[in-house]
Amino acid sequence: MKWVYRLERKFGRYYIPRLMLVIIAGQGMVYLASQLNPAIQLLNRFSLNWAAVLHGEVWRLVTFLFIPQTTSPFWLIFSLYFYYLIGNTLENTWGGFRFNVYYLCGMLGAIMAAAITGYGTGYYINLSLFFAFAALYPDFQVLLFFILPIKMKYLAYASGALCVLDLLMGTWSMRAAIVFSLANFLLFFGGDFLRTVRQELRYAKTRRAWRSRDGR
Repeated sequence: MKWVYRLERKFGRYYIPRLMLVIIAGQGMVYLASQLNPAIQLLNRFSLNWAAVLHGEVWRLVTFLFIPQTTSPFWLIFSLYFYYLIGNTLENTWGGFRFNVYYLCGMLGAIMAAAITGYGTGYYINLSLFFAFAALYPDFQVLLFFILPIKMKYLAYASGALCVLDLLMGTWSMRAAIVFSLANFLLFFGGDFLRTVRQELRYAKTRRAWRSRDGR
């Protein structure tokens, strides 16, 4: 993350404070507006449709962030609270500027995916926030289905496995969205991830060596 530190020294005062609150408040208002007046087709007007962007509807490069990921009122409230918790915690941990950079990288990745495939989504940006939270707070517990306590790292493993499955079996549009929208996670945590993998491989090699020595 040295490049982030350099950016922060130069431009650290330029960021949107409480960015996650802005995002979830926007999603809540878009949901209410779309439910109160379905005829305006707000979700369609806000979606990241690349052909529409090229025809001058440039607001879509931002408004797609405010499209809620569910139409269920119950799950909407739950997801908005969950991502506020995650985003607010990340901002308090990193500081506002670094959190803005992380979110902006995911946003730019989604836009790049849309430029390639024709359509983009904010779903994997939110997923990248979840992965970042799990990397920083792996033992943080949540109630799965409001009943079963489970650590964030296990939820992240399951979500990561689903992403790998989508990469192998999903459409090209889905693959592009995953790769580009999750690039921010690799930019911030890729070095730590590789070090962890190397460390685990060394431990496994050492354990095999001890087991073979004991077998003799």
